[in-house]
Amino acid sequence: MPLLGASGRGSGLVPKKGYVLKPTDIGTPDYFHKVVDCQWACPAHTPVPEYIRLIAAGRYSEAYLVNWVSNVFPGILGRTCDRPCEPACRRGRVEEETTDGHERKEPVAICRLKRVAADYKQDIRPRLPRPAAQKNGRRIACVGAGPASLTVARDLAPLGYEVVVYDGDARAGGMIRTQIPKFRLPEEIIDEETGYVLDLGVDFRGGQYVRSLKALLAEGYDAVFVGCGAPRGQDLNIPGRKEAATHIHLGIDWLANVAFGHVTSIKRRVIVLGGGNTAMDCCRSARRLGGEDVKVIVRSGFEQMKASAWEKEDAMHEGIPIHNNLVPKAFTHNSGRLTGVTCEKVRSVYDERGRRTLVPTGEPDAHFLCDEVLVAVGQENAFPWIERDAGIEFDKWGLPKLDERTMQSTLPNVFFGGDAAFGPKNIIWAVAHGHEAAVSIDRLLNGEDIAVRPAPMTNLVSQKMGIHAWTYDNAVSHDRRLRVPLRDVNAAPQNIRIEVELGFDPQLAFKEAQRCLNCDVQTVFAGRLCIECDACMDVCPMDCISFTDNGEEDDLRRRLRAPATNATQALYVSDVLKTGRIMVKDEDVCLHCSLCAERCPTGAWDMQKFFLEMTHAGPRCHDRAAAGAPTVQPEAA
Repeated sequence: MPLLGASGRGSGLVPKKGYVLKPTDIGTPDYFHKVVDCQWACPAHTPVPEYIRLIAAGRYSEAYLVNWVSNVFPGILGRTCDRPCEPACRRGRVEEETTDGHERKEPVAICRLKRVAADYKQDIRPRLPRPAAQKNGRRIACVGAGPASLTVARDLAPLGYEVVVYDGDARAGGMIRTQIPKFRLPEEIIDEETGYVLDLGVDFRGGQYVRSLKALLAEGYDAVFVGCGAPRGQDLNIPGRKEAATHIHLGIDWLANVAFGHVTSIKRRVIVLGGGNTAMDCCRSARRLGGEDVKVIVRSGFEQMKASAWEKEDAMHEGIPIHNNLVPKAFTHNSGRLTGVTCEKVRSVYDERGRRTLVPTGEPDAHFLCDEVLVAVGQENAFPWIERDAGIEFDKWGLPKLDERTMQSTLPNVFFGGDAAFGPKNIIWAVAHGHEAAVSIDRLLNGEDIAVRPAPMTNLVSQKMGIHAWTYDNAVSHDRRLRVPLRDVNAAPQNIRIEVELGFDPQLAFKEAQRCLNCDVQTVFAGRLCIECDACMDVCPMDCISFTDNGEEDDLRRRLRAPATNATQALYVSDVLKTGRIMVKDEDVCLHCSLCAERCPTGAWDMQKFFLEMTHAGPRCHDRAAAGAPTVQPEAA
């Protein structure tokens, strides 16, 4: 494959006419947003590098509030988030593999740094919004007091809406409180962060089940938000299920009973069926309630399990084996007393579309002895309280038909979010749904088209302090990801309420924060200042800058100084320069190290911090505000 030389000229490839790339519009919010991969991957679009820098500076309260604006529950999510941001982190993209077989390319510990902000903040209540001094006359009902409903309440209550939150449990939190064991998420953290929301003037009616949507609407609510989760666990209807029913429990129901203290012990030999995070919570909880021989049995292979990698690691760290590629066939029993589970051995076969089929291996069935079984093979939505003639349409899976952007149902003033909307997902998705639903409700009740979504607030600010000085730390460290300290493995399972993870202390947090590459500090190119000396290209440690002839994108990507193979991330393309060439930068591997800006003799390159904050419910989301909003432009473009 022909590559560019040091000068960037003479690739030997002739660009195709009529297919040249247009200059990149960096004024479009999504362009630099996608470069900040962690923030882009976060469903709530939390400004990750911003709060990590604040943590490094010891400004924990400010870091917490940056999180609170976006994800509402920093302390909860800092312990339980599924971390979609971390696989996206470019730290793992630019590190070199080690040869010891143990150290992997690993992202910054984004999630656990979030917890640091929560653990070390000062009292932030004086800096939170105040309850509205005057109500606006609009009433909103939220069904369920989980993260989605509480996000809606957080966004709307300070605006003067009368927000009433209903939940069958006496305390807010929903399935955060009932499904996540206390050794992962202490109850006081739930109380604290749900309290921040309820103190905004929210009318919380705990211990009140909503039994009829029609009756709720008849109470005069202007809008209803449904955030009641996916409360029904899937069962296994295989031989022996009815006969041994006394010793077989649905995982989510069992966890709830443990959370409320209704279950305080379990028999010695326990099998957990399922490979998701609920299964991991079940097996670790069983271990703490007296299970001496606890096993997990999963249909899929280990790598295909739905449980997060760290959840599997935590379970195995506590001595719980995971047996894969086994499909339960029958529960064995003796006069109603459960004796074990018989499983068929299978292997995964994939078709040309990547669809998996489990095929029996032909080996003899495996039989595992046990005294109790916890079934954690999935969760389902259940809406027995929504009358089927209320105006809401459901699909064949029992999910409401929704507009995925607005969260609106087929009944215009009823909205859904969290697990109730699209099935079980993580807390951070519920928060994102709540923000979007709150925008929709606010626009609907102000007579505006809810299909029109408000643009985020963005800006670009130069970080230059001198020729070689910047307002951010641009040194690229080579430190490996730090492990979060854990409680002693022998002591941890002795008490189900003792938190296992101890969290980073300030010193460890600082070291881990230094691994962040500050991907939000963007390389902004001003072509009018460029003299095409190629100095930036020569100094770039990643060979991600090229000066070359324009052409069709696939062709151009191949003939850059280093081929740009990740087509999911855009190329930064300049306008035509004085020599007829263009500047092309591969955003995928850029370290944001500022060497190009330091080396440039004319200031054509500048490092500018990109900040994006999603527009939530309130004045900024209305059409009149958007019409008068100034267009944000980069400083040196």
